[in-house]
Amino acid sequence: MSKILIVDDSNMLRDMVKYALNEGGYLDVSEAVDGVDGLAKAKATQFDLIVSDINMPNMNGFELITELRKLPVYAKTPILTLTTEKTDDMKAKGKEVGATGWIVKPFVPEQLLKAVGIVLSR
Repeated sequence: MSKILIVDDSNMLRDMVKYALNEGGYLDVSEAVDGVDGLAKAKATQFDLIVSDINMPNMNGFELITELRKLPVYAKTPILTLTTEKTDDMKAKGKEVGATGWIVKPFVPEQLLKAVGIVLSR
């Protein structure tokens, strides 16, 4: 079973993503409230996928992805961004720091599950 970490400062969004993942059969889902919390949880437990917001306090998603990619265990782990950011510049920055995919909020649960299925089947 795949272990997934959701990193977002919005409790409501974390709940929505977790519900969608659970409905899709992904039951081992953990949550973090920002990049600092996400990094600490990722260091404590190995996840198969990380779904992260970009705009968060304390440590944003770009900083989180950069720090995760420095860790050998997360060098190739899929990291999906789930954000309101949709400009080409932001997407390019996400790709540059190591994001695997980019999903724009508000998200469609089926779209999220399709992306999760694709990156976890690699």
